[in-house]
Amino acid sequence: MELALAIAALVVALLLAVQVYRLSRRLRAVPGGGVYEGLQRIDEDLAAAERSLARLEPAVQSLAARMPGAIRHTAVVAYDAYGNQAGHLSRSIALLNEQGDGLVISLLVGRDETRFFTKMIEDGAGLEPLSPEEQNAVDRAWDG
Repeated sequence: MELALAIAALVVALLLAVQVYRLSRRLRAVPGGGVYEGLQRIDEDLAAAERSLARLEPAVQSLAARMPGAIRHTAVVAYDAYGNQAGHLSRSIALLNEQGDGLVISLLVGRDETRFFTKMIEDGAGLEPLSPEEQNAVDRAWDG
C-alpha cells in the first residue's frame, strides 16, 4: 500500500514537474524575465506612444486645415501656338486646389519670342476668357 502511494505521489510529482517546465518555458519568452515586468514595459511603451501622438496632433490639425488650399489637381497641354512654327513647344499648365481654384500658366513659344500668361481659375472656370488649350488643361486637371 505504501508502495502504491509512493508511486502515485511520484506520478503526481512528475506531472507537476512537466507543468512547471512548460510554464517556465512560456515565461522565458517574456522579455526581462517576468510577466509583471513585461506588462509594465508594454504599459510604459504605450504611454510614450500616446505622448508622441499628443505632440503630433496640433501639426496634423494644422495640415488638415491647410489641405483644401493646396494644389491637388494638375495638367499640362502641349501645342503649337503659332501653327507649325515652333514644334509644339507651347504649354498651358493648370494648377488647381480641391475646390477647383487656382491658375493656368501659358507659355506661347514662337520662333523669335516666348510669351508668358497667367489666368485665375475659380471653381474650375476662368475669371477671364480661356483659350481652348487653357480650357483643355483646366478640364483635364479638374477631371483627372
